[in-house]
Amino acid sequence: MGKIDTLLKDYKKKRDFAVTPEPEGAAGQERGQRYLIQKHDATRLHFDFRLELDGVLKSWAVTKGPSLTPSDKRLAVRTEDHPVEYAGFEGVIPKGYGAGTVMLWDKGEWEPKEDPKKGLEKGELKFTLHGERLKGGWALIRMSDKGEKRENWLLIKEKDEHADEDTDPVETWTESVETGRDLEAISNEGERYKKGKDYSGKPPAKRTPPRKDAKATGKPPDFTEPQLATLRDEPPEGADWLHEVKYDGYRLQALIGGGKVRLVTRNGKAWTDRYSPIADALASLDVDSAAIDGELVAVDEAGRSDFSALQRAGEGDVALAYFAFDLLSLNGTDLKKEPLKARKTALKACLGKADGPIRYSEHIEGQGDEVIARACDMHLEGIISKKLDAPYRSGRGSGWIKSKCVGNDEFVLIGYRKSDKKGRPFASLLLGEYEGETLKYRGRVGTGFDEALFDSLSKKMKRLERKTPPVEDLPADAKRGAVWLTPDLVAQIAYTERTADGVLRHPSFLGLREDKPAKEVKMPASGDGTATICGVRITHPDRVMYPGQGATKRAIAEYYAAHADRILEHVKDRPLSLIRCPSGRDGECFFQKHHNASTPHALKTVEIREKDGGKASYLKITDAAGLVGAAQIGGLELHVWGALADKVEEPERIVFDLDPDEGYDFGDLKTAARELRDVLGAMGLESFPLLTGGKGIHVIVPIERRNSWDEVKGFAKGLATKLAEADPDRYVAQASKAKRKGKIFIDWLRNERGATAIAPYSPRARENAPVATPVSWGELSRIKAANQFTLDNIDARLKRLKSDPWEGYDTVRQSLTKARLDAVG
Repeated sequence: MGKIDTLLKDYKKKRDFAVTPEPEGAAGQERGQRYLIQKHDATRLHFDFRLELDGVLKSWAVTKGPSLTPSDKRLAVRTEDHPVEYAGFEGVIPKGYGAGTVMLWDKGEWEPKEDPKKGLEKGELKFTLHGERLKGGWALIRMSDKGEKRENWLLIKEKDEHADEDTDPVETWTESVETGRDLEAISNEGERYKKGKDYSGKPPAKRTPPRKDAKATGKPPDFTEPQLATLRDEPPEGADWLHEVKYDGYRLQALIGGGKVRLVTRNGKAWTDRYSPIADALASLDVDSAAIDGELVAVDEAGRSDFSALQRAGEGDVALAYFAFDLLSLNGTDLKKEPLKARKTALKACLGKADGPIRYSEHIEGQGDEVIARACDMHLEGIISKKLDAPYRSGRGSGWIKSKCVGNDEFVLIGYRKSDKKGRPFASLLLGEYEGETLKYRGRVGTGFDEALFDSLSKKMKRLERKTPPVEDLPADAKRGAVWLTPDLVAQIAYTERTADGVLRHPSFLGLREDKPAKEVKMPASGDGTATICGVRITHPDRVMYPGQGATKRAIAEYYAAHADRILEHVKDRPLSLIRCPSGRDGECFFQKHHNASTPHALKTVEIREKDGGKASYLKITDAAGLVGAAQIGGLELHVWGALADKVEEPERIVFDLDPDEGYDFGDLKTAARELRDVLGAMGLESFPLLTGGKGIHVIVPIERRNSWDEVKGFAKGLATKLAEADPDRYVAQASKAKRKGKIFIDWLRNERGATAIAPYSPRARENAPVATPVSWGELSRIKAANQFTLDNIDARLKRLKSDPWEGYDTVRQSLTKARLDAVG
């Protein structure tokens, strides 16, 4: 008996392979490091966690499923080894051992951190997962002695950038990672594959034979409630997703049969007569009957969809196109349960060489991040990502994901302001949007109109005028000169971002949405328990991040948004790191400097060469949305490089961190900061003080980008060393805790390449929610503590300021000359 046969002895003993569709397993070579989780609805629902080792799948039954929260230790009961062919099994196991429905919940590869065989023997297996759903560091720790009848282990998520207390993976992903089916669908359809097939490979595209409609009479099929996409900050990863252009037009189903075509909107309205040329073109398709899902758009000279041009479609000079992206039925056969890839293949064949206004919506498989980047470069609205193997499911769900390049949403017209210009009936339109059942004010739009629009809009609005505003809590400037409307008309509006109050910035009118009722106009991706600030979706906005102050996640995001201009002066376009506390400062916190799949799209990246010669994607923030994106993932601290992203090898500031020993008098620390200022001043270098929000003071020296990191680090170290040598009773230039007793450590290490320092106006993940705050040298004498300013009082301080405490910082022109370097060398 071979090694693998020996390992699979228990597996084979417990199964009758004449009955079960499970693979029997054959002896073979060790193949790799596959990882998978199968959701198993047996006597008790559980998740089977499997890692390939020694040519078999080592297996554990995780009763509650995996958790992304490091403090959650999930029971994992060791079970018999399974054959590697089991890696793709999905189906129904008949009555007997392990009876029940099995779904492939996650798959990928695992990477052991140490010798996996020794770790398994020792009962401490640490590894990294590269799954489609689970990623990052994990550990399996044995609780009971090896060899006991029930071998209990714990499955634990390690603290890293993939840890996420906001997401319950078991609740988030309820469908197969392979086929898009849920347990019920798998149970109803029975086993997916036949016995003898190597289940570890890619499953066949063909599934259960589609249902044949008994009435294949050539009559048009019935309307199907459309499948809708869920908005996300970025597209999903993986080769099992396809990506299409997000068109900016009207969603229409084409219902073909009996030589006739019906064009139906997403709400079931008949629009055949309105766009009869499109209906005529579809009628020429060589089919008895078909239900096609697609988007009607106006195409500009560059081939992009143009919603504002779609409004002028009746004028005769607008090129219309119907982009078909799905096929729901064909010649009486229902295709909705077929995988998307099969449906699109059939759709392409159905359209044939159709020309004119009927177009097939092309797609790209995988490479979602590259596709969205290219779409945005081309000034498209965004992309739609769809699960390749998923059936067509009506309503909004996770099978379709939309990612946008710019803000572009529907808003209700709630009023307008009259214009004093001749020929212009209104100056701007007032916009609203529903949050739940409450209509909220979203600002004014005054651009994007032409003469024809002025005329048609004013006629439509005249019939809807009313005396009272349909919105409560209006700002005073919104009420001034307003004519109010019953909220019935819906407009498509483009914009750059939203303010903390949800008001649009730089909006532009694109056209009316006659296919959408006003009551459906809700803040995108803002269902129960979410908020949107600066266009960024905030999950769990009421989660308390600072228990002592009651400051919530929403409050952090609003702070970043409200003071974005000040913060961005010191953060924008710099490589940075975050201290993330997803469950608040009292929970687990960790440092993140690299971009990963879970990073919000609002946080940008910069490629930086590492010490080993390779490159890595570092985080950077370019706008207010990026700051809010940091808040969304629990970013309570912003730590920045001393260089800008465009020239990371040329530092443009020096940071001296005066770090006192515990209990050191703050008055003496202020004296030390002023002494350092004077020493720098004697060398002709101007400096600026920053209260760190902890117990220290940073003295920051802006410089021109003329020096290398080695020169900046050498200067900082040399000056710190000279000060320590001149006054050893007060200063130390070494990080040793023992040597810092009762002294101030002049920390020069923040001037190394890749080192970071707290950014001005960044909150700190500390008690009382302090904020790192710039002060002037004159003001420093009145400061009582380095953590004097907090989220509770920083607004009041900033309102009182009559001038910038760091006035002149941006205009300082100084560098480390040879004379200055020699002075401390």
